[in-house]
Amino acid sequence: MAAKILDGKAASAAIRDELRERVAKLAEQGVTPGLATVLIGDDEGSQVYVRMKHKACADIGIHSVREDHPADVSGADVLRVIETLNADPAIDGYLIQYPVPDHLDYGTLIQAVDPTKDADGLHPMNLGHLALGARDTPRPCTPLGVVALLERNNVPIAGRHVVIVGRGPTAGRPLAMLLSLKEEGGNATVTQCHTGTQFLPEHTRSADILVAAAGKPGMITADMVKPGAAVVDIGISRTDDGIAGDVAPDVVDVAAWLAPVPGGVGPMTIAMLLRNTVERAEQRASRS
Repeated sequence: MAAKILDGKAASAAIRDELRERVAKLAEQGVTPGLATVLIGDDEGSQVYVRMKHKACADIGIHSVREDHPADVSGADVLRVIETLNADPAIDGYLIQYPVPDHLDYGTLIQAVDPTKDADGLHPMNLGHLALGARDTPRPCTPLGVVALLERNNVPIAGRHVVIVGRGPTAGRPLAMLLSLKEEGGNATVTQCHTGTQFLPEHTRSADILVAAAGKPGMITADMVKPGAAVVDIGISRTDDGIAGDVAPDVVDVAAWLAPVPGGVGPMTIAMLLRNTVERAEQRASRS
């Protein structure tokens, strides 16, 4: 029996409906959530992602601002843009679209972001809050999207063994921290692997929930999956045949649930970006 497909588009639409109501309540208080993006260069994928984010903002009533800059912009100029966004009371959250050109240091830029306006939840301070299990701070959007997609499809997480293949700073690494949290993340037992892990299939076949986040097309094949497991594909690669995930097509015949690429976690990541922004606006409204 083929796996049930975890439909990120449907789950994202439901979350947007919920957020639209929260935005309407903020409007009654005279508050409009504001999200900004800082896009540097002409990377095709980044251009697409930023357009999707602003379209999603318009859909639920979030005010959005685009800060687009050429690939040769100086680090000093980007830091000035960050200073302006930090000081702008109409912007509740913003993000620096990753990746940035090679002459810029993403770590330096993200550390300049006001942690309370970190819509992506990737500032070192917010990652530290995540590690400590602190609440009411921005959380990384892709990990949040993974947990929300599993929960909305009634995939058991608590006490289950999760194997994550990938250790990137935006997905694999923070997802391991989130899933291990006792309450919010699901209270799972987490094993973190990567492309250099020896005897990788032995690890993946032990997973109740297998998350592929290495960015290597088709690396997770059916023989690497425990029958009846939930498989979540996060890896995105551009190939001659188009967008490809880390999970091979034959996995659908072994897994019980499958979050595919595209259409799985991707829409959920944007939904969580919107949620982070609305939550920051609600905090602003509570202080006024």
